[in-house]
Amino acid sequence: MGDLATPQALLHRWEELQHDPALRALPYKTELNARGKVEMSPASVRHGQLQAALAAEFARQLDNGVTVTECPILTSIGVRVPDLAWASADFMSRHAGMSPLPRAPEIADKTRAYLLAGAQEVWLVSEEGKISYLDGAGEKARSSFPISATLPDPTKGYP
Repeated sequence: MGDLATPQALLHRWEELQHDPALRALPYKTELNARGKVEMSPASVRHGQLQAALAAEFARQLDNGVTVTECPILTSIGVRVPDLAWASADFMSRHAGMSPLPRAPEIADKTRAYLLAGAQEVWLVSEEGKISYLDGAGEKARSSFPISATLPDPTKGYP
């Protein structure tokens, strides 16, 4: 099945992908798996709606940081791109100009890989808009960050 790529090989491959004009035109999120192979995921309107709503809540409620959509992060399972991440100003100043980020910001998704890469908390959002909050100890009732998000009800249609 092939060997796992080294972090340096993943970074090199990611740099190649960033300069590939053919990939820029694709309507897919592009990631690299642990072997350096490209993986793509198609988007849906509902997915984009939830991503935008949660990004707006992050930006409105979380101070002294930045909300990032489609944020590439080097992890133990490749270069993964969470739909949404929040990073403190301190985190961003330590990693200014880096892409992918060498570690996960404070809030991200893809639970285990991002926690291992340094995320303090992982949020999983279902297509129905239910949010689960996880940290190294497991699932929690609420976020440890000062934010409360209500996402659009999928039964109400589009705004």
